[in-house]
Amino acid sequence: MSGALTFSGDGVVTGNTYDKYGSTNPLVRRMMSGFQATLGELMTLAAPGSLLDVGCGEGVLVHRWASEMPDTRIVGIDLDEPSIQAGWAQRQAPNLEYRVMRAENLPFADDEFDLASAIEVLEHVPDPEHTLSEMARCARSHLLVSVPREPLWRMLNMARGAYLPVLGNTPGHLNHWSKRSFVALLSRYGTVAQVRSPFPWTMLLVRL
Repeated sequence: MSGALTFSGDGVVTGNTYDKYGSTNPLVRRMMSGFQATLGELMTLAAPGSLLDVGCGEGVLVHRWASEMPDTRIVGIDLDEPSIQAGWAQRQAPNLEYRVMRAENLPFADDEFDLASAIEVLEHVPDPEHTLSEMARCARSHLLVSVPREPLWRMLNMARGAYLPVLGNTPGHLNHWSKRSFVALLSRYGTVAQVRSPFPWTMLLVRL
């Protein structure tokens, strides 16, 4: 999955313009169906009364969650980038708030949210351990996180001839984890309650 890269005002790669959630490609649709089904199952298990989503992008997931959980306070944060804020303008809900900010040093109180999530985000941040520490500080019950599964992700990119000069590494991906290494990382912040592997990702629900 690839597209034209997008950048924040300070030059950080924020993602790409490929709409994986709205793709008509049958293979992408199948992968995303498994991804979203697994994510929904873990969100149901956590059943948060309030939720902070770090790196919410154009708001596709937070808007869906706001519709599915109308009594849940949801705050989505991301960088200042035109396509991101354009998505926010199109995806509004009474229980959904967007804020422009970086993932480091979150300006929220300790235990302000039941759950903090980072869905396809931690591979992009310069210091994932610090970001996770901040998320764990702001959440009192759960973390819900997902990342591309390595080395599978790179192998799939190379198999389709993408990003060959950088051995299949997607631009903007600064961090890389196998399922085992990602579980080990998240175990520092709480008890890993659920480990799921929707192809080709790793998704964890962590009890704080």
